[in-house]
Amino acid sequence: MADRIHAPDPGPVTFETRPDLYKHWRLEFDGPIATLSMDVQEDGGLSDAYRLKLNSYDLGVDIELADAIQRIRFEHPETRVVVITSLKERIFCAGANIMMLRESSHGWKVNFCKFTNETRLAIEDASDHSNIKFLAALNGICAGGGYELALACDEIVLVDDGNSAVSLPEAALLGVLPGTGGVTRVVDKRRVRRDVADFFSTLVEGVKGKRAVSWRLVDAVYPTSQFAEAVRTRASTLAAASSRAHPSPQGIRLNPLNPTVTDGAVTYSAVSLTFHRDTRTAELIVQAPSGSQPDTVEAIVAAGDQFWPLRAFRELDDALLRLRLNEPQLGTIVIKTEGDPEAVLAVDRTLAANQSHWLVREITLLMKRTLKRLDLTSRTFFACIEPGSAFAGSLFELALAADRSYMLDDPERDNGVWVSPLNGGLLPMSNGLSRLQSRFLGDAAKVADVLAHAGGYSASDALEAGLVTFAPDEIDWDDEVRLAVEARAAFSPDALTGLEANLRFAGPETMETKIFGRLTAWQNWIFQRPNAVGEKGALQAYGQQGRPEFDWRRT
Repeated sequence: MADRIHAPDPGPVTFETRPDLYKHWRLEFDGPIATLSMDVQEDGGLSDAYRLKLNSYDLGVDIELADAIQRIRFEHPETRVVVITSLKERIFCAGANIMMLRESSHGWKVNFCKFTNETRLAIEDASDHSNIKFLAALNGICAGGGYELALACDEIVLVDDGNSAVSLPEAALLGVLPGTGGVTRVVDKRRVRRDVADFFSTLVEGVKGKRAVSWRLVDAVYPTSQFAEAVRTRASTLAAASSRAHPSPQGIRLNPLNPTVTDGAVTYSAVSLTFHRDTRTAELIVQAPSGSQPDTVEAIVAAGDQFWPLRAFRELDDALLRLRLNEPQLGTIVIKTEGDPEAVLAVDRTLAANQSHWLVREITLLMKRTLKRLDLTSRTFFACIEPGSAFAGSLFELALAADRSYMLDDPERDNGVWVSPLNGGLLPMSNGLSRLQSRFLGDAAKVADVLAHAGGYSASDALEAGLVTFAPDEIDWDDEVRLAVEARAAFSPDALTGLEANLRFAGPETMETKIFGRLTAWQNWIFQRPNAVGEKGALQAYGQQGRPEFDWRRT
């Protein structure tokens, strides 16, 4: 094993797909019930360095899952229940592919886990806010990341065939933690007792049958002969109890984004991401809407995926994902906006006034998830607010999300920032607070004053109100911003990842912040330890002859 040659990470990853291109999932609809069936193709991985046996998955499998969840929300508003199951006999899912993890770089492992975490959180978001309930129908062995997928669902039913079990074997087998929120959801969501969860998390063979029910690891078990009918009955019951709109409206189609991709940039209709590899920086620009925008729900439905907030935030989401996986060297991102701030504010007012409409609500929820994706991206973000910017309302959230913001104070040139109703809580962070609440933690009066402010804030007013970090004048602007970006790019990327993650989520802790703040941090650390990934570590020894050799010292 000493001379093992690791395969390179897959080349540039594309995060867009659609059901007719799926390799690993089958998506079917029957009235209010959708069935999402896992059928992973062994030779369909992103790399030929591993085979996806036993419904194990890599990033490509999860990209399809994320797409399916998104399309159900926008294209099939009639759906009230999603049944997640497997087409392989006696196998639900063996979890993340171990050979893929073993062959991947550290950064790839971490970003893979981050994306899968975000996908499972999107399932829970759809349940909480779109009234789509998820039923995990475990028709066979369910291990590791497979059980973590089930844990993201509202209910879990397991076939009782004498063999099928649920398990989180990572600590015992691989020397790592479950990477997709398993240990957190077991105790925080399933309410499994801590001592029971401790034993379960070290039990390689897992738990089956009635014990799995009594320990709250699953909700019910059914013998093989009754399993399919029991799943249908439970799905129908969940559908009948859903409060999703009825009669069902017509969905909208999510068309391809079709960015222009070159070696130096990714350019969309409203978003551009330009790479400056010589300085390890990038520039992210979001354009405000141009031309008239729909101001009624009928017009929004007619516009479909071309409605500016849906189009722009889908593009922003895709740009962030490409940045994470495809550009690991670019650590400092300068965020800018361009266009008419009043156009952004008008769209925001329309969204805020029509939250009872299913499509408006879904668009707002997508904007929320995209901004969370930015919060959780381990890159430095500096916002540069200049004349001609459109840091208003939903686009001002980009400045609030940034690690710092610089706003030019030039009395000869108009430059402002604006708030809208969307800044008041419709786009919360993972901690459950708005970015204004997180910024002015514990000062509700300050938040209220900002939201009640009429008109925009000038640079000096924004600085005094605490809405920006610095407001250099026109003499110092170029040098101050340049030096700030250069200085940031010279810091250790590991230190910055820890610094940013610690500072971005002030205030209360939620299950979501635990998953990212605790689990991802520990997983990040453990994935670099010799006991896991060293020459004789558990992840390297898995599937090979012999046992791992550990350094037994606790740290």
